[in-house]
Parts: sequence; C-alpha cells; structure tokens
Amino acid sequence: MKDNVAPAPVQAGAVDIEAFAQNLARMVEQGGKALAAYMKPREDSQVETGLSAEVNDMIKTLGEVGSYWLSDPARAVELQSRLGRAYLDLWGAAVKRMSGETAAPIVTPDPKDKRFADPEWSSNQFFDFVKQAYLLGTDWADHLVKDAKGLDPHTRQKAEFYVKQVANAVSPSNFVLTNPELLRETLGSNGENLARGMHMLAEDIAAGGGYLKIRQSDTGKFEVGRNLAVTPGKVIFENDLIQLIQYAPSTPTVLKTPLLIVPPWINKFYVLDLTPEKSFIKWCVEQGLTVFVISWVNPDERLAKKNFEHYMREGPLAALDAVEAATGEKKIHCIGYCVGGTLLSIALAHMAAKGVDRVASATLFAAQVDFTLAGDLQVFVDEAQLEALEKHMAERGYLEGNKMAHAFNMLRSNDLIWPYIINNYLRGKAPMPFDLLYWNSDATRMPAANHSFYMRQCYLNNTLSKGEMTLAGVKLDLSKVKVPLYNLAAREDHIAPAKSAFLGSKFFGGPVKFVLSGSGHIAGIVNPPNKVKYQYWTGGKPGAASLDAWLKQAKEHPGSWWPDWVAWLRTHGVEQVPAREPGEGKLNPIEDAPGRYVKVMS
Repeated sequence: MKDNVAPAPVQAGAVDIEAFAQNLARMVEQGGKALAAYMKPREDSQVETGLSAEVNDMIKTLGEVGSYWLSDPARAVELQSRLGRAYLDLWGAAVKRMSGETAAPIVTPDPKDKRFADPEWSSNQFFDFVKQAYLLGTDWADHLVKDAKGLDPHTRQKAEFYVKQVANAVSPSNFVLTNPELLRETLGSNGENLARGMHMLAEDIAAGGGYLKIRQSDTGKFEVGRNLAVTPGKVIFENDLIQLIQYAPSTPTVLKTPLLIVPPWINKFYVLDLTPEKSFIKWCVEQGLTVFVISWVNPDERLAKKNFEHYMREGPLAALDAVEAATGEKKIHCIGYCVGGTLLSIALAHMAAKGVDRVASATLFAAQVDFTLAGDLQVFVDEAQLEALEKHMAERGYLEGNKMAHAFNMLRSNDLIWPYIINNYLRGKAPMPFDLLYWNSDATRMPAANHSFYMRQCYLNNTLSKGEMTLAGVKLDLSKVKVPLYNLAAREDHIAPAKSAFLGSKFFGGPVKFVLSGSGHIAGIVNPPNKVKYQYWTGGKPGAASLDAWLKQAKEHPGSWWPDWVAWLRTHGVEQVPAREPGEGKLNPIEDAPGRYVKVMS
C-alpha cells in the first residue's frame, strides 16, 4: 500500500469565510486587551521591566556552551555537519514518500510523549516531516550540551535544563499551523476557538497583575472551607506565622499520643485536606488519631524579617507547646511534608542539642535534609542568582508566590505549562475542575529573610547534613536525632527526588524505616486507600546502598502506603483515651477550621 499524504480532515469549502473573519477580528480585539493588561503594570512601574534574572542567566549559560563549539572551527563544522546529515536523511525519506514509496521514519517520539499522539502526526506527510525535523533538532541541541567539554557540573545542569525549556516551547504542537488537532479545530469552528482563547489570555494576564497566570483548573468550582479543607475542626492557637487547627474526633476513643502535621510554608496545608474522599487529615481522624495541623500565614512585607529561626520557634516548636496544652501530652507524633519536613528535621536536631524530648516519632513526606541530589531545582541556585533574588525580595520584603509556582511548573513544563496554553488559549477551552490543580495555583508568598536562609543554607551550601548549620546559637547535628523515623519518598518526585530523600535517611541517629511510593511529589502522598491507584515499596534499612540497590530487594505492595504508616505509628504506642474535642483542654477555640490564614490569596 502506498504511503501517500492523508486527505485534509477539513476541506476549505467547509469554512465560513465571513464567520472566520469575524472571529479573527474578535481575536485581534482581545489580543489588544491582553497587550494592555501586560503593559499597564509596567507603565505604572508595578512590575519589573527588561529581561528577568532567569532569562539573563539562561543567555549567559547557553553562551558558555556556544563558546565551546565556536572556539574551534573544526568543532563548529562538526556540529553543523551532524545536524545537516540528519536533515538530509529526513529529506531523503520525505522524497521517497512523495514518490509513493514506503520510508521508515528517521526518528520517532518517545511513546510516552502525548504531544504527538494524534494519528495525523504520522499519516500526514507535512506534519510527519515537521514532527521529525523538530525531534532531530531537539536531539541535536541535547548533544550540544552533553558533548561540550569543560563545563562545570552546575553549568551543565543549567544548560540541559534551559535547552529542554526552549525545546518544549518551540514544539510544533504549540502552534496552530503545525498542529493537526489545532488546525482541524480552528477550521471546524471558523476560528472561534482562537477568539475564545485570546479572551481567556487577556483575563489571565490581568489576573496575574501583568504576568500570565495560567489557569489549570476551573477556579469557580472550588472554595476553601466550602468543598476543600472541610474536615471539621477548630483553630485553637495562632501567632504571627501560624494558626494551629485541632480536628474534631470521629471515633469514641483515640490514640493517647496526638499527631502534629507540619506542612510546607511554600504552599497551603489543604493539599492534605482536599475533597473528603482524598483527605489524608480526614482519614487520620477516622483511624482514631487526634490530629493537629499548622496553617502557615501568607506573609506580606510586614513579616519580611521573619527568618528561619522564627519559623522554627513560632512554627513546630510553638505548635508542640500548644498541642501539649490542648491534650496534656508532652510526647507527640510529628509529620513534616516537603520543606515542612526539612523544618521539622531542623527542629528535631535543635531539640536534641538542647536535650528536649518532645517527639514520640517523626514522619517525613517527600522531604530533604541533604541537597546533594536535589534535582533540577538546583538550576536556580548559585551565588549570582541568589544575589539577584535577594535584591528582588529586598524591594518588597517577600518573594511573590507566582515566582515559586512558576519554577515548580517549569520542572514539568510539558505537563504543567504547555498543555494548558494549548487547551486554554489555542483551543479556547476552559480547564476541567480539578482540586489538586486548584491548590497548585493557590500560591503563597515567602518572607525575604526566611527564604534567603533556606536557599543558601540548604540548596547552596548544604550545611544541615554536613553538621555545619547553626540556628538560634545551636549547632545542629542530625545524628543526635534518635526518634523513630518513617521516611517516605515518591518515585517520580521532581521536587524532592527519591534518591535525595533516600540519601537523607543515613544522617539520622535513630531507627529509620524507608518507604517508596509510586507517582510524584503530590500524587504519591495524596493516595487514599479506596482508590488503589498507585503502589509502594518496603524493604530493608536504608544503609550505604543506593536507592536502586535497595529497590531491587524491596517488596512491592499494591495500593496506598497510608495503612502501612498508621500500623507503624501504632508500634510506638497503642494506648487509647476518650476522644478529645477541640477546646476542651487549656486552649479555647478561636474560629472554625480551616481558619483565616489559609484563605488569604496572593
């Protein structure tokens, strides 16, 4: 059978030229509104103008790669020849197809790459040629970095990251004329999709205050306190940085030792209390635990000088005191998630140094204490970039929430950025309601002093695991932390890589149970037992072996790790007491959960 060009899915005659012209006019009109929304904050000096520090760093980094190849004429010729040969092979295959012969593709996309799933990417010769030319170009650019000699490891990592971002941005799937799905939809709707998309683009730039705030979920379908974070409870304590929530019991008796959860301060606690069927907090209450959670403030310039010591003292340490006042229990189980786990580990080391025995057990969710293997977030951390960041934060006293959210999204731009740009602004379709993505876009600010300490001491200098971090006049040593530890990592985590969390296990001085969950930084944690969606692995003690070696000997279990964790928790005390109602201790309720702090938008 001849490999001919597939017929166009939409014939030109099917297009209503008048309607198409009207929709293009609407698109231009909405484009003007989008431009105005972008320009006005800059004209009013509300946002920075010129190239961002990130763009400047990208240009500098890729310039170093270019200098290697261009400094030697022979290398430059080799570089050009490699790409030229690849394109000649592609052209030869295209000519064969044009003449009716069958020609195997020169390059094929990764089967997991959803961008080229539409059949026309292969059946239509034009789109197939564009797709293969793109794949050859990105492969060449990848080797451009990998084969450059003499780059230091950090520069190489940054170059690989930036090349990937550029490659993702210029994919033919991101443009109407080179994406068969988009082209069919545009012709089929007489361009109405583009008019709708430009309208949403104008709205999202305005919502972002001059920056594009990509909508990942239908925000109108969710509200914190209405259908998110609805587990019943009371705020029983608050200070400048936290509100502490105690949840109402749902069992007649509860475990004597209460549970305190320390979530990350870089986003909001209700990732652990999404809709009731996904809520880890609700599930813990149902298991007969007295649950407390920290709800961090969304800080503004008034809290600019709140540093890491403040976050430790007014965060987990203050919460421990409040839990004791509410329950009468001095020993408490603690969970720390992501940077909340890093903070909890630091607090544990501080207490160990001071001889304070307050914690019955500790659990880390996707948390790092050693940052040697911290992954692509290290791209944003070097002295020059931190100086630029600190200068930026000094102007306002905090780091805007959208800055951190954008950095996280860039780590998975083909999942968290470009699909939404295509769906929202080119297809003109509002995203589906999704609680997790609503939470993901509900970003929080970070005080300048605290964020600077965290980035420098953890990511840049890695002082905690080296035993070189000093906080509140105390030198911290994780080996003095003897409490039992349940260390949970997520296999596909791009924020706290599993290898990094695994490595961190060896720095603690007490018994460590390491568990690996399926999926990533969020879905690997928010994995309720009733879904049976992902698996988890348990194995031997995490010693000197690598994660890969540990995994070869580990046992895979279907479903959620939650029951495994609560069974482990009960090995550290099974005594029961009558259920505790919020406010029956020494602390009076302040307001209903989820409280005020979590509702403050950035």
